Amino acid sequence: MTKPSIPVAYIPNAPAGVNPDDLRARIPGWGVDLDPEDRPAVPKERFAPESTGAHWDFPERQEEKWPRERSVEHAFLTPVFGTSCPPKGLSGIVRKYAYRRFSEGRAAHWLLLLGADRIDAIESHLTSFVSRRPDNPITETGIRSEFTHAGIRSRLGRRRVDTAHQWMDPVVVAGPWILGVGATAAGIVGGARMLVRRGWPHLVNTSVAEDRACRPRTGA
Repeated sequence: MTKPSIPVAYIPNAPAGVNPDDLRARIPGWGVDLDPEDRPAVPKERFAPESTGAHWDFPERQEEKWPRERSVEHAFLTPVFGTSCPPKGLSGIVRKYAYRRFSEGRAAHWLLLLGADRIDAIESHLTSFVSRRPDNPITETGIRSEFTHAGIRSRLGRRRVDTAHQWMDPVVVAGPWILGVGATAAGIVGGARMLVRRGWPHLVNTSVAEDRACRPRTGA
């Protein structure tokens, strides 16, 4: 005998030969899929187009507004595909190359897609700087919470799994920002040097002198 509060499946010596009718009466829905006619997946397991309501032999194909990437395993593009994130920039070139060159069974295919995601993140950060709402690396990367929500203390003396790779977290998080700032600074310095080589200070001084000479003199 077992206690009524302990389910039969969780005791070491479960009685053999449980009556299915008793289980069906005691557990609502037990054995609902014993009859193949009641299984939701049964229509998918047999070829019966008349039972699905399909009125076509091949579904109508979605319009392809740009060359959509597809795996080399597929003979043609699937009838329906996503269009919310079209490939763009350098990351789009890498993604298209991964689909065109390597099979989905190759590690290179997925490594290229992962690299394209990183490139896309850098491109998005750089693009945000020319928008009205640029990215904020302090509040959007979690750096602030490291000091306000015991981020550092929670890693000391704890057997956390992520401590094994936390040394590379600053590189992954801050790397794109450092590259972006460096590229911006290099562009500004390079542009300033180009203007200096073209005589930009001389042109500015000349225009200022001409402006002063053209101003009407007042007073005695």
